[in-house]
Amino acid sequence: MGRIVFIDFDGTFADRGVIPDQHIDAVRAARRRGHRIVLCTGRPKALVTPDELALFDGLVGAAGGYVELDGEVLSDRRFPAELARRAIEVLDAHHVVYLLEGPQAVYARRGSLQRIRDLLHVEVDGEPLTGKAGHDILAAIEEVDDPGACSFAKITAFDADAPMPEIAAELAPELGLVPSSLAALGDRAGELFMADLNKSVGVEVMTQRLGIDRADIVAIGDGYNDLEMLEYADTAVVIAGAPEPVLAVADLVIPPPEQAGLVEGFARLGLTA
Repeated sequence: MGRIVFIDFDGTFADRGVIPDQHIDAVRAARRRGHRIVLCTGRPKALVTPDELALFDGLVGAAGGYVELDGEVLSDRRFPAELARRAIEVLDAHHVVYLLEGPQAVYARRGSLQRIRDLLHVEVDGEPLTGKAGHDILAAIEEVDDPGACSFAKITAFDADAPMPEIAAELAPELGLVPSSLAALGDRAGELFMADLNKSVGVEVMTQRLGIDRADIVAIGDGYNDLEMLEYADTAVVIAGAPEPVLAVADLVIPPPEQAGLVEGFARLGLTA
């Protein structure tokens, strides 16, 4: 049996939602050689297209809360109803602009869609902040009147009346916070998740089902929500330009997706040649 490789999506496999053709070819080549390649993303399944899913052997989504292998759902953890309602009450009290992310849909409070659209379409140095990724998010949003009644696994906050670490402290210890992958949004954005969940939890669920030793696990990522996954894997591959705490755990650093860095990474790890 070959190795199993867990790849983050945004900023690792794709550049602002656009997947380089060279990355697709590299994944297909590695799978032909007997390696299992798994998408391991903060995105819920609702924000991964069927064509994207078809490139991989499985999915670890919602930052570890959702695990699917060869079409079988191995784990689907979501906020308990009481915690969900309490989180929404706190977020609404701080005028947070947020999305609630579940495997079937992404929810937003009715009336907030234009604000989300404006935040996703902001430009940095003359370039769109999110590109196709922002379009993917907007296309999947379902507006609701009662967000607290929704079933979801993660909350993405885009703006608030206070720094998100202060708001998250009101929801501790049940919930944790990682900085937004959209660094330009600052500290009033971030991702809230159940504190006992992270990508390594989903990785463990899948590798235990397959009977794969940690020595055969490779993880590739670029963000704060990849840290536990990278630390859990035997081989940690990090994208150049990642935050310093993420780079600090790297066994190998590769170029970003706009330079098709995964091709170099796969070759150096012996996955494609």
